Amino acid sequence: MMGEQILGTERIRNLLIKYSIPAIIGMLVNSLYNIVDRIFIGNIEGVGPLAITGLGITLPIMTVILAFGMLVGIGTTTNISIRLGEGRRDLAEKLIGNAVTLAVIIGFLIMVIGLIFIDKILVIFGASETTLIYAKAYIRIILLGAIPNMLSFSLNHSIRGDGSPKTSAGIMIAGCLTNIVLDALLIFGLGMGIEGAAIATVISQCLTMVLTLKYYLGGKSNLKLKKENLKLNPKFVKMVFAIGVSPFAMQLAASMVQVISNNSLKMYGGDLAIGAMTTINSISMLFLMPIFGINQGSQPIIGFNYGAEKYDRVRKTYIASLGAATIILVIGRAVIMICPEPIIAVFNRDKELMDITVHGIRLQLMMMPIVGLSITGTNFIQSIGKAKKAMVLSLLRQVILLVPAILILPRIGNLALTGVWIAQPFSDLISTVITGVIVFREIKSYKNIA
Repeated sequence: MMGEQILGTERIRNLLIKYSIPAIIGMLVNSLYNIVDRIFIGNIEGVGPLAITGLGITLPIMTVILAFGMLVGIGTTTNISIRLGEGRRDLAEKLIGNAVTLAVIIGFLIMVIGLIFIDKILVIFGASETTLIYAKAYIRIILLGAIPNMLSFSLNHSIRGDGSPKTSAGIMIAGCLTNIVLDALLIFGLGMGIEGAAIATVISQCLTMVLTLKYYLGGKSNLKLKKENLKLNPKFVKMVFAIGVSPFAMQLAASMVQVISNNSLKMYGGDLAIGAMTTINSISMLFLMPIFGINQGSQPIIGFNYGAEKYDRVRKTYIASLGAATIILVIGRAVIMICPEPIIAVFNRDKELMDITVHGIRLQLMMMPIVGLSITGTNFIQSIGKAKKAMVLSLLRQVILLVPAILILPRIGNLALTGVWIAQPFSDLISTVITGVIVFREIKSYKNIA
């Protein structure tokens, strides 16, 4: 109960630090699952550039798995925070039980469907005859681990909502360190190449799943995972999906954009342009994951206080989140502009691939300093339970503006590949302005309530 009470009473700055820093660590650690794989795979002697391109082709599939993880995880966590703010502990525990069952069912379906249609999917996603072999070797193993992936990601979100952000981060760190050690051992020590990277990832996700379940079954959690709550209840499934649909839509949209982007990159820049985008996404992840961590840290604070009708605390939490996000992204943009080469070289030292990547990263991440408003603003709207509005904002940046930009800008003049690179900052600028207006109006309305 103490973990619930402090959300409505403790100083906002202290709460945000307490919840966000472990969440940031957790998100960075979670992203390292993919980033470490790309670093090791990109440095496999003789095939690094093609292997990392093959890995880039699998990104839409990885993003789909992440989308379903967010559907269950964020949908459950936000509902838990709101229910606790309302004093409905019984509903919060039922939500956790339903989340476990949902994660298993969805993970199984992803695995079966993915393995059956793997070749067709990869070709649609941009694989050529040269890169298909690498993409298939990696994603086939990842799909076999879809259930532990779903369970570990979904339930780790709810641990934060349960008032134990440090435990959540610790579990993620354990999984990441295991992945790093196994990557080195399997890829280079045993010479298993790209398959070794996939096996290392799945084993690490299994460890994370076990530790996450142990938290709820070992008696240390505030909310309990009870057998009777595992039976799916349409009411609770609807509650989870209603909130989780916004980040789910955002990630599905990201997957679709990756498919369109991969095919445009291959058209205007060849296979290596896909490899360059894979590296750019990895580097941007290092700066964007802390923002998603801040979002996750602020979710239970915003959700609880909104449910308790403490609107001034809701406003202060969002403003603090936006400020922290902006500082991180300004620093990130400065680093990318000043010294991109040493960072890119960590992934691959092939000169042709590096030249394409340096040019692309400076354009692709042009609007990084302001995009924090769009990301934190969407999370804010979602955290107060306004799922439809949050979903529209998610789709605005990832689909409504970005997809036409990717398809149209390369055809203007001689932009070609440059047009693909500048599509994202074009979308970021417009979506940030629109999100800012909506968030400002929402916060302004609290003064009238008070």
